[in-house]
Amino acid sequence: MSMDLRPGYPEPAVASLLDEWQAASTNSVWLRPGDWYHPAVEALVEALTDARCPAAAAERLGEARGRDGISIGETIDDLSCLFDLWGTAPDVTVLRAVSTGWAVGNELIPGAPPTTDPRSGLVTVPYLVQRLLETYGQADRLGTPASATHCLVLVDVAIERIDGWQKVARAAAMGKVLTETFGLGHPVATLGGGIYAALCARTADVGPVRAELRHRIERTALTFGVTAILRRPPRIWVEPLPAQHADAAQMLHDLSR
Repeated sequence: MSMDLRPGYPEPAVASLLDEWQAASTNSVWLRPGDWYHPAVEALVEALTDARCPAAAAERLGEARGRDGISIGETIDDLSCLFDLWGTAPDVTVLRAVSTGWAVGNELIPGAPPTTDPRSGLVTVPYLVQRLLETYGQADRLGTPASATHCLVLVDVAIERIDGWQKVARAAAMGKVLTETFGLGHPVATLGGGIYAALCARTADVGPVRAELRHRIERTALTFGVTAILRRPPRIWVEPLPAQHADAAQMLHDLSR
């Protein structure tokens, strides 16, 4: 692949660009500054400054991040910081490379924490089932049905026949969308197959939330270059909670793929 490296643009020294990249990333998207550096970051910077295809270096970096337990969303956000400094955007070949590498690295670790899906950074179905149990318990103590206090907002961006790296890229994009929409720590789970569920209070007006989700999905799809692997427009609907927690848990498992 040949990238447009803007002829005539002065190539920065590797050390200088590394310092700028680390500062930009740790000041914005990187969660733990102490684990940012890896030799793979130098390989990627050298590929850019030498006007070489960065895909192989990006794949190596993705594998390192996956092996270290870094989420795919944080990995791609970090990569975007470098390309922002370089004055361009990572194209689909680079995004595919880093995602493919990350998937390989993630398979090498014993397993992700049971409460979190590493591809999206969202919670798992078992964790959401536990949060629902707390919701039903609180509703019982107040003498109010959980179905009157809470609901599930479901988001479906699934399309047919996408490959492994595309699933990783979709998860990263949707993890970013849903975290930015609902906030860090909000119980939003990936159900698999491009379907996501957020536990929301019934007092909230879901109309603006649905509009914001559609806007963020469209914008993030364009930014990540994943418009072809997300259902557009997405299906977004409110699912009332059943009367019993066991039925709610079964509903989530039925929606899971």
